Parts: sequence; structure tokens; C-alpha cells
Amino acid sequence: MEITDEVCSPALDAAIRATADALLAGGACERIDPDALAAARLAAVLTEDRDVTVAVLLHECVPESRRSTPGIEAAMGAAACGLAAELSRLGDFGQGAAWDQPGSLEGSQAETLRRMLLAVVSDPRLMIARLALQRVRLRAVKNAPAVQRIALAAATRAVYAPLANRLGIWRLKWELEDLAFRYLEPDAYRSIAAALNERRADRELYIAEFCSTVQRALDSAGVPATVHGRAKHIYSIYRKMQRKGLAFSQLYDVRAVRILCGSIRDCYAALGVVHGLHSYLPGEFDDYIATPKDNFYRSIHSAVLGPLDQPVEVQIRTTEMHEHAELGVASHWRYKEGRPQDSGDDRKVQWLRRLLDAGHSATDADPDFIERARNELFGQRVYALTPKGQVIELPRGATPLDFAYQVHTGLGHRCRGAKVNGRIVPLTHALSNGDVVEILAAKQAQPSRDWLVADLGFLASPRSRAKLRSWFRQAGATENEQAGRAILERELARLGAGVELVSALVTDLKAQDATQLHRWLGEGEVGATQLSQAIGRRLEATARADAVSPVTGTRGAAGRRSSKAIGSGPVDIEGVGGLPVTLARCCAPVRPQLITGYITVGRGVTVHRAHCRSLLRMQALHPDKALSVTWRDSSSALMPVELTILAYDRHGLVRDLSDVVANEALGIESLITSTNRSEGTARTAVRIAVRDVEQLARILRGLARVGSVYSARRTG
Repeated sequence: MEITDEVCSPALDAAIRATADALLAGGACERIDPDALAAARLAAVLTEDRDVTVAVLLHECVPESRRSTPGIEAAMGAAACGLAAELSRLGDFGQGAAWDQPGSLEGSQAETLRRMLLAVVSDPRLMIARLALQRVRLRAVKNAPAVQRIALAAATRAVYAPLANRLGIWRLKWELEDLAFRYLEPDAYRSIAAALNERRADRELYIAEFCSTVQRALDSAGVPATVHGRAKHIYSIYRKMQRKGLAFSQLYDVRAVRILCGSIRDCYAALGVVHGLHSYLPGEFDDYIATPKDNFYRSIHSAVLGPLDQPVEVQIRTTEMHEHAELGVASHWRYKEGRPQDSGDDRKVQWLRRLLDAGHSATDADPDFIERARNELFGQRVYALTPKGQVIELPRGATPLDFAYQVHTGLGHRCRGAKVNGRIVPLTHALSNGDVVEILAAKQAQPSRDWLVADLGFLASPRSRAKLRSWFRQAGATENEQAGRAILERELARLGAGVELVSALVTDLKAQDATQLHRWLGEGEVGATQLSQAIGRRLEATARADAVSPVTGTRGAAGRRSSKAIGSGPVDIEGVGGLPVTLARCCAPVRPQLITGYITVGRGVTVHRAHCRSLLRMQALHPDKALSVTWRDSSSALMPVELTILAYDRHGLVRDLSDVVANEALGIESLITSTNRSEGTARTAVRIAVRDVEQLARILRGLARVGSVYSARRTG
């Protein structure tokens, strides 16, 4: 196979050399690698963009630590330095142990890698630069050890050649495929190369002369059309032989020509001209204009005997048909790769190809255009990697827990913590493109029902939540009912509601009875958010009913405050003064929850949540001891609460938890930590005093964000 170097314009070549000299003179690097110059020239030919070519040189020749120095940015330009940084970030995703042998990576994994490369690139010009670098590297490993050649060739075939194909960069596609073919399957490559029995340049010259002859005949016949052609490259020939089970002698499209016309009438007129010039081969004619393919592909295919009795394939179509075939649902790349349609990916590829067309240079666009388009096109997916290099595709906003469920359902159920890029993070951490995620798992599956609570942010993927719900559904009716009952009681207590609301909640949530509601809560069919919203609506309705008496139109007992009310601490007690006030530890009320006082011998008034179970039991026995109390608006008194934090044990955990409380300018009344060494987990009980529910919610959110914490909740 003969491969010629790309030749860029004298002006671009001079600019590239001047840039290289400037880098050497400024001390940014000690030498300019010839392969770096070759990659820069190829990028220049493909883009005619100065910033891209400079970025390639910076990426290949200048250490990353030096690129951001003022001298380099001033000499090379901030735009080029930024592109070089993005090119480094693009990196070599997935090129690890999985590439050591050809065919070792499944097709779906290679497809995910191709999507990932498209998703992480911030500027479509960078994809051109990355493909140029891949071609240069592939040529440079010709004499390298076989393991290195095979790994690079396998990555090229699985990822980079299909990307070049989709983006319409044919000049790179054929060479990437042929080089990879030569390294991966040398015997098959040599066999086809020998069968061709001629250099590629000779075949291209043959096609050029054939096109000229046909173009002159069309012009003479008055048929407006343009003729293009190229010799079929070696790997494409091999693929067709394999796909159709043909010998080399049975191929009629080693040489191919395409004629683009302005109308369907002109297509048939062009067909007549071609068949008038050359004899056509019987059985090698297909009219997909009259009878389109199922994917709406339309074109006329024929094969003729050209000069020296060499077969030539001829495709004739209108410009509109060609645009549809190249960018629409009948795209050639999808046909060749044999993959199902994905309209989202198609739209991305169309946008990239059109942006890279002549006259649509990214440097001429609105400075914010590329970022806006990137967010629109690539903002719905995140691509993260396992420590072994496997790429996992996730929805935007996915967490390490989503990652675990995507890798394997069992791993998700056993997940207890995660490391992202080597650092322990909470399970609610949002993943970014290129993150390497390591899941810390227990031996036994113990998923938490808290993971289903949307507000806590453990799971972003509906698929992950479905897997978790399935686990709880299979846990057994009795266990789910018990868990659901605990969830309901905890949520009622948290919101200051009582058990009298249960029958109303059964109706609101469309359950048959309380048992079914408990089971739904335990299975995750009804989420904690739905439950809390339903309780909130019922409490609001009760508060409105109590505010105005339906008989007298006066404010009810809950809304009155006696002029004699004298308070002690954070509350006012209606009609009673001079009594000490204690906040009950059983329910730990916090402003602005509904509260009720209860006279306790020797301790004055104990303040409970209005629907505290302990209060309701005592009130049933001694209703005369209950007092109406309200929060004092002007009081700044703090109210004690107890919190329980579950985390993956690590050094510095207690310090980080304490910092969250300190950031709210609060003190810690008590802190007890117990460690389960067999599972590597830690349970921390903290008692603090807060001003109100809002501050408590802030602290809980802050604790949940601490690295390795997987649950932070109020006790009770």
C-alpha cells in the first residue's frame, strides 16, 4: 500500500514551521518531533485553521505544565492554548488492557466509546485534530513491537475510523482502516493487495480518467451533472468479500464512480449516457429511485466495463438524494456499521459535519455558539469509566450509585460507597464525562429505601430506581409492610402529624387500606416525596379549618393567644406563666412544627410535637394537663435534635462531619461513633441544637455531601 504525505498550502506550511521555531526559541520545548509536524500539517489540510494546527504542536511538543505560562499564551494565543488543553483532556479513552487483542471489545462497548469521544470534545475541530494524531501515530508504529501495533490498530478500527466515517472525513477514514487492517490481519491484507496488482495511485489515475470521459459525454449530451470517483480501498474490499461471501474476481465495485444530478429526469439521462459509453454488466443493475429501500435510500446502481475491461461501479442520484444518504436516515455509515437508528446521535453527527463544512468555520461563529450547541447536543449523557477502562453510559446527573446499577444490578444492591478519580465521594455526587469510578461494595446486598427518595439525590436514572423497586418487591410482603409502616410513622413524626391522618392518606394515595399503603411504601411504589406532599396537604387543610370556627366565625383554640400568655424559653404558654419549659426528647420539636405543652410534675411544661405518640398517650389519660403553646417569634433559643450519620469509614470522617456543624456557627452537645470493621462502615450519633427546621435541613444536606457518607437523617 502506498501512502503519500498530505501537502498543505505554502502559507500554512510556513506558519507551522514558524510556530515550531518560536516554540524552540522560547524554550517551551527542546525539539520538535517530526510526527508532531506531520499531524499539524494534516490538521491544517483538513481545517485550514491556525489555532488547531498550533494546538496540535503544543499538545505533542510542550509539557502541559508549561502551556499556561504568560509567555506561551502571548506567543501562541490563548485560543490555541485552550484547544491544546482540551485535546489533552480528550485523551485516549478506553485504550487499556481491553485493546490488547483484536475483537476483544464488544461492539456495544466500541459504540459507547465513539459516543464518548463525541460527547467530551468541546469544539468539533478537536475531533479533526484527534483523528489526525491517530493517523500519524498509527503510521509511526510500523516497526514497533506487535503488541503496541495491535492495541493501537484495534482502537483505530473500533473507534476512530468509524468516527472519521460519520463525520465525512473520507481522506482519513480509508487510511485509518487500511493501516489497522494491515496490522491486525496482515495475511488477508497482503492477499488483497496482491490481487489488486497495482498501486493505489494507479487506480486513482484510472478513476480520474474514467470520470473525465464520462463528464465530457454528459456535457456533450446537455445533461447537467458532476462526476466524482475514487478507488475502493483495501479494507472496504475485504469487508464486502466477507459480507457477501464473494471471491475477489466476483467484485465489480473495486473502482466506483458517483454522478450527482439536479433532477430525477437527469439521473435517467445520465444512465443512458454511461451505458452508451460502456457495456453494462447484466445482473448488476438496481434502481432504488423507482423502488427505494426500506430506509428510504434512493439511487441508481449499475456496473460497466471501463477501459482495459476493468469493472466500474456507477451510482447516479440527485443532490437531494445524496444529502439524504449522507446525513439522513439512510446514512451510509449506519448501513456499513449495521447498527440500529439513534436519532439523537444522528443529529449530533449532522451538526458536526455541517459545522466542519467549508464556509462554517468555528472561528467565524459567535463565540458562544459552540458551547451552546455542545450543551444542546451532548448535554443528555455522561460517560464514566470503570477502573479497568470499561465505558459506562449514563444519563446526565447520574451518581456513583447509578453507575453501580448500570454495571450490574447486584453491584448496585451491595454498594456502600464510591471513589471517583481516586477520591471518596458521597453516593449523591454527580458524575462528569471521563470520571473513573470505583464502587466500594459490601459482601451482602443491603440496599436502602432512602435511595428511592428523589429529594435525597441518590439515583438520577429511572432504570436504576426500577431495579431497586424490584428488589424491594421481592423482599416479601411482611417485611415490606413493616418497613412501610416505619416509613409512614417516621414521616408523620417528622412533619408533626398524627396517626389520625392515616385513613385520609390511604384515600389520597389511592390505596385500598393501610396495609396496602404500608406495602407500597416498603416496595417503593409510593415514594417518600409523594407521602410527605400528601401529609403536607392534609396538615394545611386542618390548619385552615382550625383557624376559623365554622359556627362562630371566631378564631379557634389553635389560633388564639391569651393576653396573659407568659413564655419561658422559645415558646409562649397560653394563660400560664412562671413555669419552666423543656423540649421533649422523645420527639424533639423544632420551630415551626405544631406543638403542645404537657404539665409534668417537677419539670414544669414539657413541649411535644402536636402529634407525638407519647403525648397522645399521656393526653388520653390526663387531658387536663395539656396546654396550648406556640413558638415565640422573637425567640432565638436553640432546640436540641439528634442526628444519625451512616458512612464508609475513613480517616478524617469525624472532623469533616464536625466542620459542617461548625459552618452553621453551632456547637456539638454530644458525638458518639461506632465502627463495623467487617463491613468498613461507621455509625455516628450527633446531638446538636438548631434554630429551626430550615437550619436543620441545611445541616442534613451538608452532612449528606461529606465524602463517604451514604445516609444522614434525624433520629426518631
